[in-house]
Amino acid sequence: MNEATRAFVREHRDEDVRQLALRGTKDPEVDLAMALQQIDGRKRAQEKLPSWAAVEGIVWPPHLSMEQCSSEQTARNKAEVAGNGGVFVDLTAGFGVDAAFIAQGFQKAVAVELQAELCAISSENFKLLGLHQIEVVNGNGVDYLHTMAPADLVFIDPARRDEHGGRTYGIADCTPNVLDFIDELLEKAQRVMIKLSPMHDWRKAVEDIGRQYVSAVHIVSVANECKELLIEVISSRNEEGGMRNEKCEEAEKIKIVCVNLLADGQREAFEFFVEPISKAGKATSFSTFHLSLLTFHFLYSPNASVMKAGCFDLLAERFGVTQLDNNSHLFVSDKEVPDFPGRGFIIERMTSMNKRELKESLAGITQANIAVRNFPMSADELRRRLKLRDGGDIYIFATTVENAGHRLLICKKIQRPELPNITER
Repeated sequence: MNEATRAFVREHRDEDVRQLALRGTKDPEVDLAMALQQIDGRKRAQEKLPSWAAVEGIVWPPHLSMEQCSSEQTARNKAEVAGNGGVFVDLTAGFGVDAAFIAQGFQKAVAVELQAELCAISSENFKLLGLHQIEVVNGNGVDYLHTMAPADLVFIDPARRDEHGGRTYGIADCTPNVLDFIDELLEKAQRVMIKLSPMHDWRKAVEDIGRQYVSAVHIVSVANECKELLIEVISSRNEEGGMRNEKCEEAEKIKIVCVNLLADGQREAFEFFVEPISKAGKATSFSTFHLSLLTFHFLYSPNASVMKAGCFDLLAERFGVTQLDNNSHLFVSDKEVPDFPGRGFIIERMTSMNKRELKESLAGITQANIAVRNFPMSADELRRRLKLRDGGDIYIFATTVENAGHRLLICKKIQRPELPNITER
């Protein structure tokens, strides 16, 4: 990018890209397409990669690469999972966001990317970010794997689109197909981290990769929206060359980590171990469920990562809560559970769908946030029937309660204490 183009970007960095494209420029030295790409990229990065957006001179890639790259929140989480080490290799580096954050914990890093344009961009950006330990390699990640020296950690994020641009969700349908060279990955690295679509069933992913390889599954959400699965894979041999310690209680179990990344670096985390592949059971509801508010004062809704994990029995057991129904995934308790991984509410009223009961229970309420779980109407349909506007500080959960039928729980949100911050690297 020449100086005339840089100057144009600096002068118009906060303007509307569409208007700039229509106006154009009279300066023949300005590469208008590149300038618009930089202005648009920086605006997107202010939300997605705020620490990078604050660095003068960062070069932004084409729109598709900006869409596909990790957010700063999820990249920092990967760095937490990766930890520290000697050598780290990213075989599918793309724009280099994950590589940049993970590399901060390693003495040396290699970022392999097939597109020459992205390699040139990331090389310049890494220098600006002070990441001089990263070597950028323009090439095919699988080819590089064949000849690379041993590494402490290898990261791979296979493309989840086919040759026609359609989305794929099976590991074998991604490019490259990790299942074809999982053994070679573990010959070259002590640990492998595989990023997958949040649409994957994590149990199926573990089966496909091989139970003997998988040590942990990280289900990652941002603001209660599931974003990605991270599968940690390790060799059956430890660093000393011996087999895994079979005396370790959790040696043959898979660690499941459900993480919900929130604003300001806060996070909700819920961890548990599972036996070699078995379907996570549903939480057991009480067949004689009592509707008395004297019994249950609090309602809890698990976050998206926990919902994806499907660990409802474990939630009930660990937090002393009761599920309203096997298909609702809403939990109630007679006491507050401050560390429940999700949102908590105070139940103020409970009503059936009887018109008279509804009228009495909704008296004075003109707007509410409505959610439905295992209920025969959508949230919009129910809002229209109740004649309520959206929003406000009232939350109505419409669900089906075992042995009690359809019920509305009218609640107010519990103000939760601040959660631990993600360690910055």
